[in-house]
Formats: sequence, C-alpha cells, structure tokens
Amino acid sequence: MGARLRTACRRSHGKPSNLLTLIRVSVRSNESLDAALRRFKRQCNQAGVFISMKERSFFSKPTWVKTEAKEERRRVIKRAERIRRNARF
Repeated sequence: MGARLRTACRRSHGKPSNLLTLIRVSVRSNESLDAALRRFKRQCNQAGVFISMKERSFFSKPTWVKTEAKEERRRVIKRAERIRRNARF
C-alpha cells in the first residue's frame, strides 16, 4: 500500500454545487514522488480546482460578473459567425 498524497476538495468542472469530492492519489510501488505529484496536479487541473481558486482569490462584484458574461457571449457569437462566414463547402 502506497503513501497517500495530500487530498484537495474539488467541485465538478468548476460548476457550483454542494457536493464536494476528494482528489486522492496513491503512490504506486516503484513510482517516484514527482510522477505522483504530476498525476495529482493533472487531476486538480481537470477538476477545475485551480480555476476556482483563481476565481475566489478576489471578490467579484455581481455587476462585474454579469458584464463579463455578456462580453463572453458576444465573443462566442462573433467567433461562431466568423467561422460560419469563412466555412467552405
């Protein structure tokens, strides 16, 4: 049985939910600690832990959040229109 690395709480893909899950990485036999750390970081990244930590590092006003969401929607729509316009059939 290998030693356990530190576990971190994560939310599924950065979506708000009340259910927290744990990321657990067991160090396998003949596995270096660096390799286990890489697996742990990869799982944290896929789970959205780093993104949620970055979002929570400072307070975001609700109006600022709404403005950013609107701008993101505009960017997505413009990108989709540009791709559709340049598509060759």
